[in-house]
Amino acid sequence: MPAAVAHSASASRQWVSEELAQSAEHVAERGRAEGQAWLTGLWRRTAAVVWAAVVLLLLGQALTAVGAGWTAARTAGLAAALGMALSLTAASWFHRARGGVLAPVIGEDNRLSTSRTVAAAWVLFVAYSVLVLAGRLAAASRQRERDALISGLDLARGAGIVTVLAVLCGIAVLVRRVVGLRVLGQRLQKVRADRPRAADLLTDDAGRGTFADIQYVVISGVALVFAAVRLARRPEQLPDLPWGLAVVVLVSAATYLAGKYAEGGRPVILSVVRAREAGDLDGPIRTGDDIEIRGAGFVPPGAQGADRLARMVVRVGTVHVHVPLVPVPGGFRNPTDALLTVPVPADVEPGRVEVQVVTAAGVETNRYAVDVTE
Repeated sequence: MPAAVAHSASASRQWVSEELAQSAEHVAERGRAEGQAWLTGLWRRTAAVVWAAVVLLLLGQALTAVGAGWTAARTAGLAAALGMALSLTAASWFHRARGGVLAPVIGEDNRLSTSRTVAAAWVLFVAYSVLVLAGRLAAASRQRERDALISGLDLARGAGIVTVLAVLCGIAVLVRRVVGLRVLGQRLQKVRADRPRAADLLTDDAGRGTFADIQYVVISGVALVFAAVRLARRPEQLPDLPWGLAVVVLVSAATYLAGKYAEGGRPVILSVVRAREAGDLDGPIRTGDDIEIRGAGFVPPGAQGADRLARMVVRVGTVHVHVPLVPVPGGFRNPTDALLTVPVPADVEPGRVEVQVVTAAGVETNRYAVDVTE
């Protein structure tokens, strides 16, 4: 530590904070570069997973065909899987810089979107089901068989799955709109992630599991498995999802949507007081003193890293004060989500001034007036 700042606790803390912020920013830049490189190479892995699924389907059909024999439905199912795999591989190559097949389900914050992933899974399944029917229709030689296959697409038989598909796709679009408007209205704080992770489907931006997301993925996945079994049993028609199960999926989707409306909130300052060290006398806030800003929502979800926290700023009057970082094992003592400690700079004129916090996501809190004396 330089000798020029060693004599002052405030100056020493600020020097440590600056060194820590610079080191954290350097590490964060490398992490972002590695995340982009990982995302660019992801398309090969996603394409491999798609073709592995086709191989597993072929093996499953071959094993179940023992004794029962190979049928036209098995051929149509395999042909539909090959067509889907070719299409997904081509799309993966065209979007190789954005994660391949996962590109449509990666949100603007560089995280996997739960609503888009669930909707995309149902879209792919319905498309596969229609391709199976098309393959069987192309191979059918008798008029009666062709009429039965066409009637398998009647709305009366596929009303449940069509309703679920329409609602889930609508929710995927609506959630994107809701999140965008809440971010622009400063009612929701969003911080960009370094790269998408599978855990994003079940957690919030801070990595904590959320009930709304978990139940949505679980119930939708269970219903999708049921629909796949129905398609395997009756490949001559769209899977007739029972209305009881369809309503369960719709209730789950409504719960997920309500959770999106309820999450977040604008950061708020509740009080500002003079920070008091042990042995200090009580007194008013003066220039050079530390002040404690108490409130909620100062640290956005996903912004617990030093590089994000270093972006926090407190306006004291017309002076912008960067929040000093005070590290402790496992995190930081300052700043926290409910408490910030910053010094009152000497440039602040005595009198009544307003204090306002600007978070790492760029969201501003309310203004709180305090009196500063000489």
